Formats: sequence, C-alpha cells, structure tokens
Amino acid sequence: MTQATIGIIGGSGLYQMAALTDVEEVQVETPFGPPSDVLMVGTLEGARVAFLARHGRHHRLLPSEIPYRANIHAMKQLGVQYLLSASAVGSLRDAVKPLDMVVPDQLIDRTKNRPSTFFGDGIVAHITFSDPICPQLAGVLADAVASLDLPDVTLHRQGTYLCMEGPAFSTKAESRLYRSWGADIIGMTNLPEAKLAREAEIAYATLALVTDYDCWHPEHDSVTVDMVLTNLHRNATNAQKVVQETVRRLHLDPPASAAHTALKHAILTPLDQVPEATKAKLHWLLQKHL
Repeated sequence: MTQATIGIIGGSGLYQMAALTDVEEVQVETPFGPPSDVLMVGTLEGARVAFLARHGRHHRLLPSEIPYRANIHAMKQLGVQYLLSASAVGSLRDAVKPLDMVVPDQLIDRTKNRPSTFFGDGIVAHITFSDPICPQLAGVLADAVASLDLPDVTLHRQGTYLCMEGPAFSTKAESRLYRSWGADIIGMTNLPEAKLAREAEIAYATLALVTDYDCWHPEHDSVTVDMVLTNLHRNATNAQKVVQETVRRLHLDPPASAAHTALKHAILTPLDQVPEATKAKLHWLLQKHL
C-alpha cells in the first residue's frame, strides 16, 4: 500500500493541498468503514504526505457525521506518524482575533454520541491524555507559523480548544460559560479526533484558524455563515503556506514524540485473552505489541 509519514486533515475551507505533486487518490478500507473521502497521497517538500478533507471535498458531512475512527485508522494504515489538523474556530477571547492562528495545547470535550475509542469488544485500554496535543509537533507547527510573514495574523502558541457538538453555533449563555471555564477558542471537530490519534500512536497537533468572535462578544454581531465563509477563504490560503512549511521542517528533522508509544502501558487486557476477531479488527494498532 502507498505510504506516507505525515498526514493532514483539512477542515472547513481547506479541501485540498494545491502544492502536492505526484498525487494519487487512495481508497482505504478500514474496519470502521470508509473515511470521509479518498485520501490524496503526494509529495510535499520532499515528504510523502496523505491529505484528507475532513468533511469531504464537497463539505457534505456534519461534524457529528464525520467517520473519525475510519479517518484516523486510514492514516495509521498508510504509515502516518505525524498528523496535522487544520480547523476553523471561533474566538472566546478579545486577544484572539479573526484571522489569528492558535496552536492549542489543551482540549475540552463537549461532544456527545461520537465514538471516541478504538477499544472495547474484549480489550480495554486507557491512554494518558493529560496533554492531548503532542508538544513536540505543536512546537514545530508554531515555529512554522512564526517564520512566515502572514499579514493580519497573530500567532498564539497555546490555548484551550473547546469542542462542541454542533451543528448549531453556541447560545450566548453557553459562550459565556465556556469563557468562564478558561476556553480560548471553540470548534466542532478536534474531539474525538485527538483521542483516536493518541490511541493509534500518532502525534497530533492542530492549526486553529480563527474565523470570528463567538456570540459572547458585545461589540460584534453574532456569528453568521457569511462571516465565517469570508474568513475561511482567507484562512485557507494562509493555512496552505503554514502546512507546507511545517511539512518541510518535519521532513528535515522529525521530532521524537511520546504519542508514538502511547499504548505501551495503556492496554490492561492480556493480549492472549483478547478475542481473535477483535485482534484482527485492531491489527494495525496492536501489531507491534503482540
């Protein structure tokens, strides 16, 4: 099967990577069904890269409908070790302005009814998730942003991303509540994506692209689709530059990541007691531990 060390999941507004060369469409079958779309595998800055449009190339999937397990499993099958997520977000802070970029280090999960683990069916695993974003990969990503001269963009190297269920945007009461919790930005997709990447022993980091102030802000109109779309297009151009520079840096000097051994002490069930059907289903995750 075609292989790639670096994966990119493009969110709203980022449905392709224009700079990819030698591109082939790869249809990956997973035990968890088909991914959001075919994966585009190509060369970027000398590295083999797998790109996936999170919502599909024509934005046909709601955040709740995204097949997160299939998406992450497909990346694992292709050999991805570093996964970059580009995600549109709203701001919960005055200092985080539309068109800014945030590389969050923490996540709050407010989703529901989304499968968030590969495990079960006779095997129990508890990953460490106190630091849900890989610090080393996030550092490479933030350094890449800082190295570029992006007009109207301020970089925030840390932040807490609150993931809501959607698809409706927040009420004002919810928005104020999330601010009181210390959340800085709000989106709809990074969980369970980050949890599943950790279970798959893939380093994961997010480039959060601010499109608007969430509805808490008294001096800005409540978020509208038109407002989001206008900034999505501007963000997508910047995101392509950032991803390309990040891939260049990763290809030259791939960092060690604790995520790459996340299952070493996480699996509690003796593997000889795991049902054979479950072992087969989780082959790509368990093969180095068997």
